[in-house]
Amino acid sequence: MNTDPTNARDVKNGLAAEHGKATILNKTVLAWSLWDWGSAAFNAVATTFVFSVYLTSGLFAETDKASESLSLGLTIAGFIIALLAPITGQRADRRGKGTFWLGFNTYVVVMLTGMMFFVRPESALGPLGAMWLGIALLGAGNVFFEFASVNYNAMLARVSTPKTMGRVSGLGWGLGYVGGIILLVILYFGFIAPEVGLFGVTGEDGMNVRVSMLVSALWFGLSAIPVLIAVPGRKLEGADDAPRESLITSYKLLVRTIKDLWKSSPHSIFFLIASAIFRDGLAGVFTFGAIIAAGTFGFSAGDVLIFGIVANVVAGIATIAFGALDDKIGPKAVIMISLISMTIDGLLIFIFHNAGTGVFWVLGLILTVFVGPAQSASRSFLARIIPEGREGEVFGLYATTGRAVSFLSPMFFGLSVRIGSYFVPEGTSSQYWGILGIVLILFAGLLLIIPVKSKQAHLDTFKE
Repeated sequence: MNTDPTNARDVKNGLAAEHGKATILNKTVLAWSLWDWGSAAFNAVATTFVFSVYLTSGLFAETDKASESLSLGLTIAGFIIALLAPITGQRADRRGKGTFWLGFNTYVVVMLTGMMFFVRPESALGPLGAMWLGIALLGAGNVFFEFASVNYNAMLARVSTPKTMGRVSGLGWGLGYVGGIILLVILYFGFIAPEVGLFGVTGEDGMNVRVSMLVSALWFGLSAIPVLIAVPGRKLEGADDAPRESLITSYKLLVRTIKDLWKSSPHSIFFLIASAIFRDGLAGVFTFGAIIAAGTFGFSAGDVLIFGIVANVVAGIATIAFGALDDKIGPKAVIMISLISMTIDGLLIFIFHNAGTGVFWVLGLILTVFVGPAQSASRSFLARIIPEGREGEVFGLYATTGRAVSFLSPMFFGLSVRIGSYFVPEGTSSQYWGILGIVLILFAGLLLIIPVKSKQAHLDTFKE
């Protein structure tokens, strides 16, 4: 693989003159990173903290029924992503249309987020119909967001050099955390918390949440513009005249890609498998962290929100800082340091589960220090080994392998809680045992990535 900071892929796209500099703070990198910043409008607001909570709050159906329905909708979305992400990525590669499809998929997400304004309990659809509309919008948003992420991640090697890739990836990922928190604070204090918020918005008929979704759509839409201007699509000779590719042909080419990967670089396949597992464990840390904080350590709802804000700020700063370490010692080392630290810290949380809120504040924040760096380094590891013109294809596989094992954290968390119930006194909660399930997944990912050899994962011989 060409390691010249002004390599061919950058010269062709007019980016080398800028990001060949020692600093990463140039307009191309900042434009690219702003997409991560804006994407929190969907990740943090729609999927995690606001709209999904609104759908399962009991306004549309009983909480358990709404939660089960939402889970079904997101599961279906996950299957669609797993099936289509690799072929959408490879199609964009072959036509040099990565930037176009990033814009298309991003603004579909923006549109779907804005349409969440129409999900209200008192709509003509009825509460149940409105709930299913919201689930459909959220599920479709997840699908197109993942497609956009494939195109976005594929740009990393074009806006950075081998010497700056870790810092650039860390900057983007860190800004995603920080942007999410800033937007959540604006929405919480501007619309959700007050009885009468900005512009006279109240909670009647879910108006405070619905307006928040409009603001989120605007936030993401504006943040995505710079990267579409700063990173143009590739000009591939004959791409516009190439015949349209059927789905069957795309899947045949995908199968050939996987065979070629296994034959020429099996360690890249090992990395995809290992990263899928530890990334699911990392997702589990945030998914179940709030549950553990409230159920085991006695955090109030307000405490959980404050902890979430602080945790995301810590994660954002740590991810940006660890980017320099990624460039210095390599992404695999950063991943291993993060997973080892999180495994030990998770065990300490389990051991000291009766020690009170202060212990969780310390150990919980230590845990969040390493989540972002592991995710960012995983992205930069893959970006470093992919040959020019195949980024979308391989990042599509990256998305698919991640979705394929996304059941692990919920399953192991639940199983660990069930097993723990046999070891705690009757009538005592065993919820804290769920920590061991997440730790086990992180440890499994650590064991799987140890034998991955970075040099042997390079795809220099990857067939065309």
